[in-house]
Amino acid sequence: MDHLGARIAHIGPGRVHIVLPSRPEVTQQDGYFHAGATSAIADSAGGYAAFTLFPEDTSVLTVEYKVNLLSPAVGDHLKAVGTVLKSGRTLTVCRLEVFGVQDGRSKLVATGQQTLICLG
Repeated sequence: MDHLGARIAHIGPGRVHIVLPSRPEVTQQDGYFHAGATSAIADSAGGYAAFTLFPEDTSVLTVEYKVNLLSPAVGDHLKAVGTVLKSGRTLTVCRLEVFGVQDGRSKLVATGQQTLICLG
């Protein structure tokens, strides 16, 4: 996340927001946020959201995730929101949402789902 310039903006039980400011290094040829950067912050937001519910002395690892890109990702920044849907003993499922934010107005640009594993 450091390499992308992303940062955690909110941490709560089962919910994490990650913000990615717009800059040339994370955009593609038409100036939209690159799908790889969009997906990376979604994956991390879900991973950290799951991690907030895991026992101490454990770690988190993504098992699988799917992201649908709904529209070109534009804005001053992107905000990825990871929300735990079901936290299990071993596997956890999260909803992933990414919003393009411009002048304080948000537009959903990507959505997805993710499965994570709790490693002891």
